[in-house]
Amino acid sequence: MSEHNNSPQNTSRAELRQLVCNQLQTLLEAQNLEGAKALLSPVQPVDIAEAIEGLPESMQAIAFRLLPKSEAIVVYEYLDSAVQQSLIQEFKRQEVIDIVDKMSPDDRAKLFDELPAKVVRRLLEQLSPKERQATALLLGYGEDTAGRIMTPEYISLKETLTISEAIERIRNLANASEVIYYVYVTGEQRRLSGIVSLRSLVIASVDRTLSEIMTRDLVWVDTNTDQEEVAKLISRYDLLAIPVVDREQRLVGVVTVDDVIDILEKEATEDIYALGAVSSDGDNYFQSSLFTVARRRVIWLFVLLITNTVTGGIISSQQELLEKVVSLTIFIPLLTGTGGNVGSQTSTVVIRGLNTDEIKDLSPGQVIFREALAGALLGTILGVVATVWAFWLLEWDLYVATCVGMSLLAISTLAATAGSALPYFFRLLGLDPAFMSSPFISTSVDVLGVLIYFNLAKIILQDRL
Repeated sequence: MSEHNNSPQNTSRAELRQLVCNQLQTLLEAQNLEGAKALLSPVQPVDIAEAIEGLPESMQAIAFRLLPKSEAIVVYEYLDSAVQQSLIQEFKRQEVIDIVDKMSPDDRAKLFDELPAKVVRRLLEQLSPKERQATALLLGYGEDTAGRIMTPEYISLKETLTISEAIERIRNLANASEVIYYVYVTGEQRRLSGIVSLRSLVIASVDRTLSEIMTRDLVWVDTNTDQEEVAKLISRYDLLAIPVVDREQRLVGVVTVDDVIDILEKEATEDIYALGAVSSDGDNYFQSSLFTVARRRVIWLFVLLITNTVTGGIISSQQELLEKVVSLTIFIPLLTGTGGNVGSQTSTVVIRGLNTDEIKDLSPGQVIFREALAGALLGTILGVVATVWAFWLLEWDLYVATCVGMSLLAISTLAATAGSALPYFFRLLGLDPAFMSSPFISTSVDVLGVLIYFNLAKIILQDRL
């Protein structure tokens, strides 16, 4: 315990979490439960959650039961969904109900999304009427929408209240609210009419009304807004929370910045998996079985296998040309590899631009033309280098070297054009550009690249055929 408390101030948070996890496991193996409880006492809930996740599965429930009930609820919300589900199976029914009933509604809804329907129904039946209604409300909205991730625990006040009345009301509601840095002001029938920050409340004269000091220029979303769009708005306007309204403009909840961080991490993970043509299915890739991992990755590998067979067929059809100019075969991997890399680079920057709205002011034609020029410039640079290298490698065979350089220029331009055009094309079809573009770029560039190479070779080397 003294080692933990006396750790140097410059120890990183990651090292500290690992230290807590190691010490916790050692204490639990020695069955020193009092020591383990004392170890966790000064640790932040998020760090406790990570320490518990690092324990063997058999020890996770033991460590969790050492926590005071009020702290256990907070720690439980930080745990990975797989660990949450595992603990539910370990706990007695009443222990589960006590924890789940006191979770914030948005975190509870997120947990229920991961649980089997039968377990969700059983837990819903055992919740208090208030929490059951709040959870059912969130679960009634579409997946990945603002309504699904919002929390109904916020403070809203009537615009006719005076500042002194509003402050008194906030004091009474603060413990039951997740968001107290903004006060949402409503008019008739709970319609959202404005927002007041705590700073504005504190400095305003106590006899003024909320309608006099509230900000009417609001940024808000409706319950069906996609969660990624919600995250973009909170990031763009530097908000700590954003109100959510229904079709009648009635305030029904708020999405907080901590939920947005989770969304951004999830969306970034999905995009990275998609760029690698790997299906993520929304769960932790490295906690999945090997069979699941293989299933996610094999589909596009089969597609690429088939298309590479097409490429092989094209090469085979040029057997007569290759027999006469064998040196042409040396550069096939160079050309197809370069084309694939240029196309992947281009699609990556275009897809990111689409996701972050960085290219919203440019038309698709402008983006494609710009990237095609960039590909031509890259192809020129690489082509000159490849021509000189091939010229030296082939002992001064200028014709084949020229063929390689010109092919590299054409393939780079083609790859950059395809890499910028395909994301727009798949987006137009309602498909995920990140997931679809990478395999199709590899396919198209490989097939068209070898066709360009062999046709240029026939033109440049016609005197030797």
